Amino acid sequence: MERENVSSPNTFFLLGFSEFPWLETPLSAVVLVSYLLTLVGNSSIILLSLADPRLQTPMYFFLDNLSLLDLSVTCTIVPQLLANLWGPDKTIAAWGCITQVYLFSWAACAECALLAVMAIDRYVAICRPLQYTLIMRPWVCVQMAAACWSSGLVNALLQATLTLQLPLCGHHILDHFFCELPVLIKLACGDTTANELTLAIGAIPFSGVAPLLVLISYTFIARAVLKLPSAEGRHKALSTCSSHLLVVTLYFGPAIYVYLQPPENHTQAKFMSFFYCVITPVLNPLIYTLRNKDVKRAWKKIL
Repeated sequence: MERENVSSPNTFFLLGFSEFPWLETPLSAVVLVSYLLTLVGNSSIILLSLADPRLQTPMYFFLDNLSLLDLSVTCTIVPQLLANLWGPDKTIAAWGCITQVYLFSWAACAECALLAVMAIDRYVAICRPLQYTLIMRPWVCVQMAAACWSSGLVNALLQATLTLQLPLCGHHILDHFFCELPVLIKLACGDTTANELTLAIGAIPFSGVAPLLVLISYTFIARAVLKLPSAEGRHKALSTCSSHLLVVTLYFGPAIYVYLQPPENHTQAKFMSFFYCVITPVLNPLIYTLRNKDVKRAWKKIL
C-alpha cells in the first residue's frame, strides 16, 4: 500500500479539529488560557501543601498527587495541540506520538485509581472518624498513592507496547488531536481483535472497579450522614465530600458518555477528550480551593 503524501514514516498527521477551521483560532485561545491556569492552579496546590503544615493531611496528600497527574496530562497533550492549532502543520513526530501514548495512558489510569483511593479516604474520615489517624497513617497513604501510580504505569507499558507492535496501514492519519491507543489501533493492518480484547480487559480495574469503589464508598457515606442527629453535622460531612464527588463526576462522566456513543461518532469523542485533557485540569484546583478555608488561610499566610 502506498504511503499518503501528508506524512512520512517518521511522522503522524493529527486531524484534530481541522473539520472546523473557523473554530481553531478561538479554540487555541481557550487552550492557551486553560493551559496557563492549569499550571498555576495545580502547582499552587502542591506548593501550598508543602509550605503549610495544616495542609499536610491525607486528603491534601492525595490532592497533591491528583494535581501532579493533571499537570502530567496537560503537559503531555496541550503543547502539541497548541502547535497544531496555531499553524498549518498538523504533524507530530513518531517519538512524540509514542511519548504521548505512554504518558497519557499512565496518567489517565493512575488518576482513575487515585479517585477511588480518595473516595476511600473520605469514607474513613466520615464513617470511622475516631480511627481515621490510625488507619490513614502517612506510610499507608504513600503506599496507596504508589499503588495508583504503579498500576497505571504497568497497564500503560503493557497496552502501549502491544499496540505499537502492530504494523500500520501505510498512512499515519489520526482522527484525533493527540495519540491515543484506540485511535492507533484503528490504523493497524490485519486482525486487531487481540489488542482490542487486551485493551478492554486492562481497562476493567480503572474504568470498572474504580468507579464501583467510589459508588460503594459514597453509599456508606450517605448512610452515615443520614444517621447524624443535627443538620449542621450533615452539612459539614457533605461539604467535605462535595469537592471530590464533583471531580469524580467531571472525570468519569465524559468517559462514560464517550463509551456509550457509536464508534463512528468521532467528533463528539474528540470534544469529550478535549474536555478531559484541557478543561478538567483547570477545574480541579478551583473546585478544591474556592470554598476551602484551610487553603484560603494558607494563601493569606504566604501573601
